[in-house]
Amino acid sequence: MDGLEKYFGPVAALTGVSFTIGTGEFVTLLGPSGCGKSTILRIVAGIEEPSRGAVTAGGEVVNDTEAGRMTPPETRDLSMVFQSYAVWPHMTVAKNVAFPLRYRKVPRRERAAMVDDALRAVRMDGFADRYPHQLSGGQQQRVAIARSIVARPGLLLLDEPLSNLDARLREDMRIELKRLQLELGLTMLYVTHDQAEALAMSDRILVMDHGRVLQEGTPEEVYRGPESLAAARFLGVKNTFGGTLAGPGTVEVLGRKLPARVVGEAATGGPVTVAIRPDGFVPASPGGSAIAGEIRLTEFLGQAYDHEIDVDGVTLIVRTAERLGDRGDAVTLGLAPSAAVAFAEPPEGEPGG
Repeated sequence: MDGLEKYFGPVAALTGVSFTIGTGEFVTLLGPSGCGKSTILRIVAGIEEPSRGAVTAGGEVVNDTEAGRMTPPETRDLSMVFQSYAVWPHMTVAKNVAFPLRYRKVPRRERAAMVDDALRAVRMDGFADRYPHQLSGGQQQRVAIARSIVARPGLLLLDEPLSNLDARLREDMRIELKRLQLELGLTMLYVTHDQAEALAMSDRILVMDHGRVLQEGTPEEVYRGPESLAAARFLGVKNTFGGTLAGPGTVEVLGRKLPARVVGEAATGGPVTVAIRPDGFVPASPGGSAIAGEIRLTEFLGQAYDHEIDVDGVTLIVRTAERLGDRGDAVTLGLAPSAAVAFAEPPEGEPGG
C-alpha cells in the first residue's frame, strides 16, 4: 500500500497510508470504529477504489490512480472473511466451502479433496452435509474461514471476524486462526478494534485513528512503547495525567517525581501528559517517589485484579496478578521500568488538547 487516500465527499477516510505485508505475515489494523480500517481492506480487495495511491500484490500493481488501473476483485489472489458469517443458508457446508472452486472451474474430484482438506483444517470434517441453520455461530464462522482458505489465497483479509461471537468462542477462534496461519503459511491482513485480539495474534500491528497510521510495530513494541497519546489510550492505558518535565527521563506528576520515557520535544519545566500502563505498578516501600493511596474498588478478572486507587483525590487504575487489598486499605506503589511515558502534548482541556 503506497500513499492511499480515500475521500467520501469532503470527508477524508484515509490520508497517506503506506505499509507492506510480508509473505506469511499476520498484520493487524487496530483502531476505533470509523478510523479507516475496513476501507483499507475494501481497497485491497478491489471492492473500493482509492482516491489516490497504489496497491501492489505479489509484484503486480492492482490499483494505481495515476495510471487509472483497477484490477477486478475476482482476479486478485485473495479471499475475505466478513464480520457476518455470510454463509449461504440453502447450501450444505460442503457446497458453501466449494463455491470458490466451482467459480474457478476446479474439476469435481480435485474440488472434493480440497474441500475435505479445508474442513479438516478448521476442524469441521464430519459436518459437510449439514446446513448453516444446524450449526452454532462459531461453527458457521469456521465454515466461512474454510471457504476463504480452500483455494489457498495469496492474501486472506479478515474484517472483525470474531466480533459476533461470545467471549469463549472468540478466544477459541482466535487460537484457531493463529494456528491456521502458522500451519498453512497464510498471509493475513486482519481488522479489529479489540486490542487483546491484536496483541495476541499479530506479527505486526498498525494502530490507526482518523484515517492515519499512528504507529506500526510488533505487539510488544506498540504496547510498551506508544508513540502518541492517542495510541497509548487505544492500547488500554487509562491512567493519563497532566504533569511537567522535571529533567531528562523524569516527570513531576501526582505531586511526585517519577521516571518516564519522553516522546516529543518538551522543554524542562514545560507541560506534558503522562500515561502509565495499568500493569506498570509494583509494590514499593514508603518514601521517595513511591505513590501512596487508598483502595476504592477491586475487580477480579480471572487472571488478574483491577484496582481503583485514590491518590490525593485522583483515581489510578492498577492491574496486578495478586489482590492488593480491600476497599479502604492503604497501598504504596512504585513504577516498573518503562511503565510511564510522557508526551509533549497538553493535557486535555488545555489549548491544543
